[in-house]
Amino acid sequence: MTVLVTGGTGKTGSALVELLRAHDRPVRVASRHPLPGDPASIRFDWHDPSIHAAALRGVDRVFLVAPVNTVDPMPLVRPFLNEAESLGVSRVVLLGSALVLPNAPSALEMDEAVRSRPGWAVVRASAFMQNFLSPHPVGERIRRHGEIRTAAGDGRVGWIDAHDIAAAAFSLLSANIDPTDPREHVLTGPKALSYAEAAEIIGARTGRPVRVVPISVEEQAAGYRAAGMSAEFAAAISAMEDNIRAGREDQVSTDVLDLTGRPPRSFEEFVRTHAWELTVP
Repeated sequence: MTVLVTGGTGKTGSALVELLRAHDRPVRVASRHPLPGDPASIRFDWHDPSIHAAALRGVDRVFLVAPVNTVDPMPLVRPFLNEAESLGVSRVVLLGSALVLPNAPSALEMDEAVRSRPGWAVVRASAFMQNFLSPHPVGERIRRHGEIRTAAGDGRVGWIDAHDIAAAAFSLLSANIDPTDPREHVLTGPKALSYAEAAEIIGARTGRPVRVVPISVEEQAAGYRAAGMSAEFAAAISAMEDNIRAGREDQVSTDVLDLTGRPPRSFEEFVRTHAWELTVP
């Protein structure tokens, strides 16, 4: 059983590759910039479909990280899914989002395209705890300025560690395939937190105070554009904070525990592990 991991050098992908290798599972690490010296590392670019068949050939299962920085990934993903099915890939596990991206129906279409195929599954992950670390714009601002700028108000999110997402994906990719298994899993941390509560935990665990600065959705979008996001994607990501502020993303699930047999890491544990990254300006 060979597993193709797209986004194989990213936050979740790299953790998944580590798990697969620790269990002696053959893995193909796909990324735009292959790792030097790693024979299992291959070039993969969503915008170059001519290399997709080669990436999929000989693969039984796929961890799919969709194109980033776009609100309409389906034109790139749909041909890849069709190619995977035609080459006999038995399971695709798609990394989706538990948070609703406004004005981006293509993301829901992508989820449905995966769920509609027997044995394929979607893990819909809440916001990453790793967003509080550099180089994410939120983490970069914490590191440089000791502050979080947000339009989410007191709204809460069930922040999750990328390693817990990887563990859940590993469980699905390693399991025997039963077409009657659930096709969708919502992954969150053990507790929903507001940015103010997260900042308080960071300050208490690191000794470095972090202040929360309320801003508008428009100001947030401008900050994301300055960080390199496309205007359309920056607007959608920023508008999502309206949903958080309204309480629509305040959810906690048991799916990590159900899939892995252990509870997800708490935000306190995450901060303790990464305290040095949060304290060095």
